[in-house]
Amino acid sequence: MTAGDEVVVALDVGGTGMKCALVRPDGATVHAERHATGAARGAEAVVGTILDVAEGLAGKARADGRTPVACGIAVPGVVDEARGVAVWSANVGFRDVPLRDLARERLGLPTALGHDVRVGGLAEARLGAGRDAGHVLFVAIGTGIAAAHVVDGSAAVGAHGAAGEIGHILVRPDGPPCGCGRPGCLEAVASASAIGRRYAELSGVPATAAEVADRAAAGEPLAGRVWREAVEALADGLATGQALFDVATIVIGGGLAQAGPRLFDPLRTALRERLTFHREPRLVAAALGDEAGCLGAALLALDTLAKESR
Repeated sequence: MTAGDEVVVALDVGGTGMKCALVRPDGATVHAERHATGAARGAEAVVGTILDVAEGLAGKARADGRTPVACGIAVPGVVDEARGVAVWSANVGFRDVPLRDLARERLGLPTALGHDVRVGGLAEARLGAGRDAGHVLFVAIGTGIAAAHVVDGSAAVGAHGAAGEIGHILVRPDGPPCGCGRPGCLEAVASASAIGRRYAELSGVPATAAEVADRAAAGEPLAGRVWREAVEALADGLATGQALFDVATIVIGGGLAQAGPRLFDPLRTALRERLTFHREPRLVAAALGDEAGCLGAALLALDTLAKESR
C-alpha cells in the first residue's frame, strides 16, 4: 500500500441531504455521492442511513484498490467532539447520539465527529479561501448564521461544543424574534431567510434573498432598504467578531455569498466604517462551495488518526 492508495470516508449530513466522499490525505476527492437524509423518518433511521452509506463508501474504496484509513462525519447542531456525540440537532432530530462510536464499531476505522460549520471552516482555512492566513473566521450565511474560528488549522470547539454561534450576537435589541427565543439576533436580521422574510413583510410579495439582491441592484427602493439593513447588521456582527478574534481573514460562505460583489462591496465598506483600532481583515468569499463540509470532515478524521498514532 502507498500513501496514494489511502482515503478517508467523509460524510457531511444536512437536514435534507448528505454529501459523501472518499478523500485523499492531500484533500483531493476521488469519489463523491449524494443521498437523501430523510430526517422525517426519525433520528434512528437517519443514523442507520449514515452508517450504511459510510460502510458502502469504505467498500467502494476497497473495490477500487484503495485503503480506507479513517472516517469523518459532520453534522449540524450542538456537537461534543471530544466524546463524539451529536448532542442536539433540530434539523436531523439527533439527541445525545454517540455517532462516532457507532461508526467506529461498524467500519472498524478511527472516526471523528464534527460540527458542519466548524469542519467547513477547517477546510476553507487549510485548503480554500483562508489558506495560509493563520487566523481565519469562517461565517456561513444561509437559513441561519454560524461561524468557525480557526487558528493555525485548528477550529475552536468551546467548553460545551457551542463555539462560533455568531448568529446569536445581539445586533438589534428591538429587532425581530430569533428562533432561539430572543429578539434581535444577527441571524434574525441578516440571514438569507431573514432577508426574504423582511421583504415579504414590507411588500406583501414572497421573495428569496437572491431575488431581493437582484431587485436592489436593479434600483427597487424597498429591496435596496432591506438589503442595506441586512448588510449593516452583518457588518455589526463581523465587527464584533473581529474585536473578539482579531483574524487575518474573514471567509463568507453559504447561500448569501452567491450575491458576490452586491454583498461584498457594501459589506467591506460598512465593516471598515465600524473598525477603530482593530486591523481590517481580508474579506473574501468561500472557495470550496458545498464540498467544504466533506473535505473538513476528512481533515478532522486525519487529525484524529494522527493523534491516535502518536
